[in-house]
Amino acid sequence: MYIHLQSLNLYEFSCFMTEKDEKLLADFELRMKQLMYLCDTLTEENKTLRKELSNKNTIVENLSVEMEHLKKKYDNLKFAKALSSQNEEEMLKSKKKLSKLVRDVDKCIALLKGC
Repeated sequence: MYIHLQSLNLYEFSCFMTEKDEKLLADFELRMKQLMYLCDTLTEENKTLRKELSNKNTIVENLSVEMEHLKKKYDNLKFAKALSSQNEEEMLKSKKKLSKLVRDVDKCIALLKGC
């Protein structure tokens, strides 16, 4: 028996539903609600995790900047120590480096005067 559901209203349709059909429909509705709840929960968790990731990325960037700053300070400290060192080889390296820095500064000054 083929029934056109479009021509039946909901009441008429419910008259044709058996108890088994109603149980299946109720089970389907329950599972659909559970699925929607799970989807909402996962969406919120995703938002939270994205926010945490953003915060962690900011922390990593800040730590990278701080690390670079500390590396420069360390290099300067090594350079200063080498200048005051008793080791001839270290002192020569430091003097060469200092001479190169002075030449670079002189070049920059010359370029600025030329402008």
